[in-house]
Amino acid sequence: MQRLAAVEEAKVLFTIAKDWSILKWLTEKKRVRAIADKATAALDERKRQVKLTWSESLRNAYAELTAPTDDSADPFAAAELEFLRHQSGSIPEVVRQTARRVKDADDAAEKARLTAEKTFDDAERRLSASLARRGAEEAIQSYELRYKAIAEAEAANDVGQ
Repeated sequence: MQRLAAVEEAKVLFTIAKDWSILKWLTEKKRVRAIADKATAALDERKRQVKLTWSESLRNAYAELTAPTDDSADPFAAAELEFLRHQSGSIPEVVRQTARRVKDADDAAEKARLTAEKTFDDAERRLSASLARRGAEEAIQSYELRYKAIAEAEAANDVGQ
């Protein structure tokens, strides 16, 4: 998978920022957030582009994994779930397994992103440079996990065709 300039810029910034004091973190917070948001948007767009190239069976298998559950709060959830089950009835097991691997990679990457954001929030609330440094490291790791998830999605094309 090709590296994205916005993500690499964010990784460099977070690497440098691991040495910052809390005062530097607080003064640079808006700039860091803007760069991190730009990196996240670039990764989201790349993932979207990759998934647009998937076969219909792979898209249906993945959609089935992300489908809403039978929830009485959403009157359309049951109908959507039934539609997805009908659409995915003839999907080969290898395609389902591939979709599951991609979904697991996506979930791990999203969990890492949310963990980093929570750490940054805690750092700001506690005025803790050490937490901010840990958040920077977690952000870098989350970018790598998102790269891996996108690579998994790209590799899924080979199976889904």
